[in-house]
Amino acid sequence: MGKLRLLKTPLAAAAIFGLMAGTAAYAADTVGLITKTETNPFFVKMREGAQAKAKELGVNLITAAGKYDGDNDGQVAAIENLIAAGAKGFAIVPSDSKAIVPTIKKARDAGLKVIVLDTPLDPMDAADATFATDNRKAGMLIGEWASKTLGDKAKDASIVFLDLATNQPTVDYLRDQGFMQGFGIDVKDPNKYGDENDKRICTHEISQGDQEKGRTAMENALQKCPDVNVVYTINEPAAAGAWEALKSVGKDDGSVMIVSIDGGCPGVKNVKAGVIGATSQQYPLKMASMALEAIVSGKLPEIDPKVGFFDTGAQLITAKPVEGVPSISVEEGLKLCWG
Repeated sequence: MGKLRLLKTPLAAAAIFGLMAGTAAYAADTVGLITKTETNPFFVKMREGAQAKAKELGVNLITAAGKYDGDNDGQVAAIENLIAAGAKGFAIVPSDSKAIVPTIKKARDAGLKVIVLDTPLDPMDAADATFATDNRKAGMLIGEWASKTLGDKAKDASIVFLDLATNQPTVDYLRDQGFMQGFGIDVKDPNKYGDENDKRICTHEISQGDQEKGRTAMENALQKCPDVNVVYTINEPAAAGAWEALKSVGKDDGSVMIVSIDGGCPGVKNVKAGVIGATSQQYPLKMASMALEAIVSGKLPEIDPKVGFFDTGAQLITAKPVEGVPSISVEEGLKLCWG
């Protein structure tokens, strides 16, 4: 059985890859997992799933991550290290869906199997396969829930969007545009946001999926949108930051609805506490576990060509279900949560 190793930084990865590169038999049993960051609970759970599956399969797992969400250069370095090591393949959550594509091609040309997790490449078929939440569907679930919960008030909503990043990676625009479609907003280009002309959209702010930056983004939004009553957030840390900003100005009185996506344990607890009205839960451990299984076995699950990726599922969690929008209870969500 290969020894399980966990890399904490790209520099550490480079050092160990250098030691391994000369041992072909050892490297043949090596697989990789590259995430956007080390600390985000979503990626921590992915790593746990990969570690457990690697131990089960008897392969050596090497993990690496960018220094921050959006660190494409860090991910490029990690891939190049894997190529140099002669790894069998790797799973990756790309920080930049387009910029990483040439390096993904380089890896595949070198014989590595590449499976993308969570955030599809642009184009998606630049990888061998993609295992992900249907992020557009996840967004649609919270959009439909928000619209039906508001009822007639939805037509006069004032909506703030706390998005992910200025380069709009796939996970960013898919969730955002899914929410719009679910809420009943006319989407222009379905693969980007910011070109809509619906009067209900007050502003798009960038949160980087971070709680503190989410708070700052919401503070900025409040200057533009004092009458906000709906806040869409890219993820639950951003939602927690938005709540802090709203609370500081007395808008924690139920007058503002927050919806989000992820389904991590802190986020589900915030649904229970009434901070978040509803969230769409996804399953990162399942993504990573299935990816390692596919890389080691060389067998991919059947993928619907119309969708283009293997859907690992998403479920709406709310304490206030509405007719016509399928959901699970907070209690069920807590049993399935991560982080």
